[in-house]
Amino acid sequence: MKTVVLNVVGITADLMRRGAPRLTKWAASGRLAAIESAFPAVTCTAQSDYLTGRRPGGHGVVANGWYERTECEVRFWRQSNKLVEGPKVWDVARAEDPSFTCANLFWWFNMYSSVDVSVTPRPMYPADGRKLPDVYSVPAGLRDDLQQRLGTFPLFDFWGPRASIASTRWIAEASKIVEAAHSPTLTLVYLPHLDYNLQRVGPASPSALDDVRQVDEICGDLIDFYEGRGAAVIVLSEYGIRDVSRPVHINRVLRERGHITVRTELGRELLDAGASRAFAVADHQIAHVYVGDPARVGEIRTALEQVPGIARVLDADGKKAFGVDHPRSGELVAVAEPDAWFTYYYWLDDRRAPDFARTVEIHRKPGYDPVELFLDPAIRLPPLTVGWKLARRKLGFRTLLDVIPLDATLVKGSHGRRATAGDIDAPMCISRRGDLLGASNLQSTQVHDVILAHLRSAS
Repeated sequence: MKTVVLNVVGITADLMRRGAPRLTKWAASGRLAAIESAFPAVTCTAQSDYLTGRRPGGHGVVANGWYERTECEVRFWRQSNKLVEGPKVWDVARAEDPSFTCANLFWWFNMYSSVDVSVTPRPMYPADGRKLPDVYSVPAGLRDDLQQRLGTFPLFDFWGPRASIASTRWIAEASKIVEAAHSPTLTLVYLPHLDYNLQRVGPASPSALDDVRQVDEICGDLIDFYEGRGAAVIVLSEYGIRDVSRPVHINRVLRERGHITVRTELGRELLDAGASRAFAVADHQIAHVYVGDPARVGEIRTALEQVPGIARVLDADGKKAFGVDHPRSGELVAVAEPDAWFTYYYWLDDRRAPDFARTVEIHRKPGYDPVELFLDPAIRLPPLTVGWKLARRKLGFRTLLDVIPLDATLVKGSHGRRATAGDIDAPMCISRRGDLLGASNLQSTQVHDVILAHLRSAS
């Protein structure tokens, strides 16, 4: 049966009940199953669990980024699908039915895969230092067609201080165009809007419900559109977001104990990962801790277990129990307390922070940085300051867009810990074909089978 999966990032049963009337009404006509989240409960890992039916130990996506030991570099937000080990749900479906086709709209690792149609963010980086919004697509001409009809993809509304509903709306409209032109058997649609303000203000904030209502309207419209074309619709989420109040500077802890080495360039400090005895790759509420000397693993684990805000530190046995026993994982994996999260900060003096720390720079930072969602409150006239910097860039000047604060206490929502069915931040899966959901509580890896069950069912 023709199937569409709407990945509504951050939606939970609680948020749906509080602020999503259209989804609530639609869900009442089917069934909702709670999902025991992926671990870590972050975008790239959760999606890989869903699409392969494996945990990170089997597919290799141990977080949104990890340390490449042979290159001695931390890499985040890479896009090649070849990084995800094992067959994907569309490979299984195509093997059963050679006429099967799949469109992937903005799920991650969406380049060089075996889907038939794909669209994913892919900025242009000219040599003059600019970052220009763009997308990558298969077929290649789809990129131009979508942007001629919908306008340039609003990249700066997809992430950063300007992140808004505009990017989610663009993706939704693009999915309709793809459906009309290609009518795929399976369509995967990523709707990221709730990821923004829920991290800025926390899910308990009344203002978060405005965002829930906005994405609810888009979901309701897409459900009507796809069901009108005879598709079965699955609505799911990757994780829920928790209210947090405690940033944990795990790399500063390691540096104060002499484990981290930095390199100074132009008065700024850069993490020298290859020369460090141990360092952490922080990703929301988990951190992979890479330890160069195996003899020091026990010592470092003991030290981290004493740090306020760290709930537990997984060793080899713990990683296996949590399904993250893969060579890409750190020797240790730290898990934050429910109200805490990990920064990537490794410097001890903000005056020595690298120049990219105050910018939106998702590739150069050796860890995830949610503070990129904020403009520095110390800037007195933000529109004027940002406008002036952008104008200088358009005139050809190399100008640093250094408008991001270094105040991690601004962040009020996070995720990454494993959530189970009874938790308020558990992700969920909804279908009108409740008989195809199987159990009332799903493992993250079982979403793979739920999608296949919908594809295999009679319409």
